[in-house]
Amino acid sequence: MAGSTPRCSMVEEMSSTPTQLQSTKPASAGRAFQSSNFRRYQLARVMVIIGAEAQTIAVAWQVYQLTHSALSLGYTGLALFLPGLLFVLPAGHAADRYNRRNLIVMCYVLQAVCTTLLFWFAWHGAASVLPIYGVLFLIGTGRAFSGPASSALLPQLVPKDHFVNAVTWGATIFQIANTAGPMLGGLLFVLPLQGRLQSLSGAPIVFLLTLATMLWFIALVSSLTVTPNPMDKRAFTMKTVLAGLHYVWHAKLLLGSITLDLFAVLLGGAVALMPIFAQDILHTGPSGLGLLRAAPSVGALVISLTMTRFPIKRGAGARMLTCVGIFGLATIVFGLSRSLWLSVAALMVVGASDMVSVVIRSSVLQLATPPEMRGRVSAVNWLFIGASNEFGEFESGVTAQWWGAVRAVVIGGIGSLVVTALWTGLFPALRNAGALTAEALMQSNVEQTTEEPID
Repeated sequence: MAGSTPRCSMVEEMSSTPTQLQSTKPASAGRAFQSSNFRRYQLARVMVIIGAEAQTIAVAWQVYQLTHSALSLGYTGLALFLPGLLFVLPAGHAADRYNRRNLIVMCYVLQAVCTTLLFWFAWHGAASVLPIYGVLFLIGTGRAFSGPASSALLPQLVPKDHFVNAVTWGATIFQIANTAGPMLGGLLFVLPLQGRLQSLSGAPIVFLLTLATMLWFIALVSSLTVTPNPMDKRAFTMKTVLAGLHYVWHAKLLLGSITLDLFAVLLGGAVALMPIFAQDILHTGPSGLGLLRAAPSVGALVISLTMTRFPIKRGAGARMLTCVGIFGLATIVFGLSRSLWLSVAALMVVGASDMVSVVIRSSVLQLATPPEMRGRVSAVNWLFIGASNEFGEFESGVTAQWWGAVRAVVIGGIGSLVVTALWTGLFPALRNAGALTAEALMQSNVEQTTEEPID
């Protein structure tokens, strides 16, 4: 799942299929870092994720202070989600047709401009949330095009036999950054500034941090020495763009794993409502909000480190279904809690169960898909990730407006449990998925695929 860690899609940038590079280096725990390109890329990622998560805290708090409306918080997720809905499939085609590194840089230049606008609004005092929504839509557009391109970039940075190690470290680095970002954003938000710097107190200083991390990312990614892969020069047609969607629809193992995440998190995600819990229910303020936002990543980090030592070897489908159920139960506990530390503990469990689900789904996505379909299938996955994250925030805002924040979260957690039960019966291929190997998953996928995909 991805709802507990909204930028979990950035973890899945690391899950593309490796190119046929070879290495004679001896195996080691950090062998992926033998590549200077990989080192620079991870240094760029860790900084930009910290900045993006800190910015999320500032935007959420600013919108809630302007509106005191759960629905308005939900609209921030909708503004980020709509570009993905509109552009992610064409973006997958663009990632195969154009230079991926340059495409990523262009997308982050756009996001840097957007962060500058958010800083301007906060510094001068925004009177309306509408300009903020417009900027968030542009940020979502940049993410929609950078996602598939980033997914395809990693295999060009490491040798083939270092790829799994690179994916593991990428997930771990993401969780470290995702933990530090919200806490840093909350601390900066309440940082007392004096004299001429006083006008930067609150959201403006957070946006300046985010802008600095984006400029750092742009500089490091621009310096990567990447040998371009052969580009797909086929014309932009509906047939080529929709091929991945067609394949996923008929491959029941993929369809089950992706839609399980979509509907469970769509119902059970409570990220958009955390400002309400921090201020009105737990009474902790911005620093408490940062702690709440960081808690899922702490749980996910612990599990990701554990899984590097004890990887999943069998029963992958049953484990995924179990973890989605745990996700729903922990969400209910969070909704009912009136203690900051119980809420933090529940969110850590949410993040831990989320990470297991993400690892299994990412492995299924890559290993159960033919190499010639992986780019377009990854674009479909990005679309579903956006639906479960940003549109899930909109859904949470709407239901909180109807029922109140507590009831919305509890009912959403119950909905996740219902989805888990339904998917257990509807998708036997997912329930019976065993080892996370290409042979086992491809065999299961072939048995459940009802049509040949278009290419």
